Amino acid sequence: MSAPAPSTLAIVDAEPLPRQEEVLTDAALAFVAELHRRFTPRRDELLARRAERRAEIARTSTLDFLPETAAVRADDSWKVAPAPDALQDRRVEITGPTDRKMTINALNSGAKVWLADFEDASAPTWENVVLGQLNLMAAYTRTIDFTDERTGKSYALRPNEELATVVMRPRGWHLDERHLQVDGRPVPGALVDFGLYFFHNAQRLLDLGKGPYFYLPKTESHLEARLWNEVFVFAQDYVGIPQGTVRATVLIETITAAYEMEEILYELRDHASGLNAGRWDYLFSIVKNFRDGGEKFVLPDRNAVTMTAPFMRAYTELLVRTCHKRGAHAIGGMAAFIPSRRDAEVNKVAFEKVRADKDREAGDGFDGSWVAHPDLVPIAMESFDKVLGDKPNQKDRLREDVDVKAADLIAIDSLDAKPTYAGLVNAVQVGIRYIEAWLRGLGAVAIFNLMEDAATAEISRSQIWQWINAGVVLDNGERVTAELARKVAAEELANIRAEIGDEAFAAGNWQQAHDLLLTVSLDEDYADFLTLPAYEQLKG
Repeated sequence: MSAPAPSTLAIVDAEPLPRQEEVLTDAALAFVAELHRRFTPRRDELLARRAERRAEIARTSTLDFLPETAAVRADDSWKVAPAPDALQDRRVEITGPTDRKMTINALNSGAKVWLADFEDASAPTWENVVLGQLNLMAAYTRTIDFTDERTGKSYALRPNEELATVVMRPRGWHLDERHLQVDGRPVPGALVDFGLYFFHNAQRLLDLGKGPYFYLPKTESHLEARLWNEVFVFAQDYVGIPQGTVRATVLIETITAAYEMEEILYELRDHASGLNAGRWDYLFSIVKNFRDGGEKFVLPDRNAVTMTAPFMRAYTELLVRTCHKRGAHAIGGMAAFIPSRRDAEVNKVAFEKVRADKDREAGDGFDGSWVAHPDLVPIAMESFDKVLGDKPNQKDRLREDVDVKAADLIAIDSLDAKPTYAGLVNAVQVGIRYIEAWLRGLGAVAIFNLMEDAATAEISRSQIWQWINAGVVLDNGERVTAELARKVAAEELANIRAEIGDEAFAAGNWQQAHDLLLTVSLDEDYADFLTLPAYEQLKG
């Protein structure tokens, strides 16, 4: 009996986009369909395992390094594959979505690396998913330009040798792409983003002296890293490029992954190039996993949780030590400040904070760090230049002085700061303003001089949920309740209307954003990711 013919991949409920046929070729879609058939069943099992692990954390209120992988941690002989030339020097990386203007500006920014983002800095409209791929293809063939209709300013790429190296970030394992289906089932967004990019650009990037490099988000275990490694092995064989061509940097932005850093590098060792300390998602993950763990796990205002907090310091120092022990790059956190064109004093204060943050990271042994705006590239570059000089990295700094115990990573109550009324107001403000923009298809949004992405909204709504459920009393004596959250949200909605005017308010998604924030902040059943219910409301 012959095997059934493989199912074809269908494009569902999508308006045709200009030049989409260059991205959605039959051959590329066949590749994505094959990825789906081979790897989605295992993805589903791993998502179920996340839920089981979270239930265990709810029962025990603790985490520890895995006893079953102790041998991997104890074996000093293994290292990750040597970094390719294009990823040896990563001292400054700029992040941002893949629209045409950002693509050109990020590549031209002077940063060593651009994190081309299909994840938290990009709302997954069909237009963003497809045209973002087209923009990257056009960048590699130097057929991309942009003219701002409002200002008339034109943008074009600098010479190839001056451009940042692209490290592309696909969506996390938990998100599906509703516009691409096999047998009536949506394909995971991670496989869509990876598959289209890899299929079209892997050989092209090799011809340019670089390669298909990736950031892997929201990883929660070494088993999820193992799945990515299997995807890479299959994909390289499929298009006929050498094994080990792919390089992946994993974001350690979940609390469970922080306990499996060495194992994650081990699973990806032929394809690994480093780990990154993703601050906001990491805090979100702590709240999410320990949300019912009582007062000792209550986080204060998000802006009070600096990288010098003892449990955050444990996390970053363990990351540097782990990476350098295994020959991988350690990449630091985000400088999210957006310079003001009108307020020099705001810039001065913010630049000093950014400089101090990057000086600390360089001094701690990180090999590079993130910024969200081209104006911050020289500041971060100066911090790392002072430490690195002519060296491409400082992987020779082994940080053997670092000794982090399991309990250190979740010592949330080591912080003196407490939740405040101003912190509650800020969480509501940022949550509503970000979600409104996301529903309009924007994933990277400037709010109060900070570049915010989906991780910001996640920590905002998670803190509201946690403070209500823990019965937190704020600095003004008020207890956080659902009623108080609704009152603050109603006041913020009125403030926004007064700020932008009735016409602009009516044209936006403000009431919808308000309602969605309250839903995910107040529902007894905590939604694992804000973007899951939000995606159901996203048009396009």
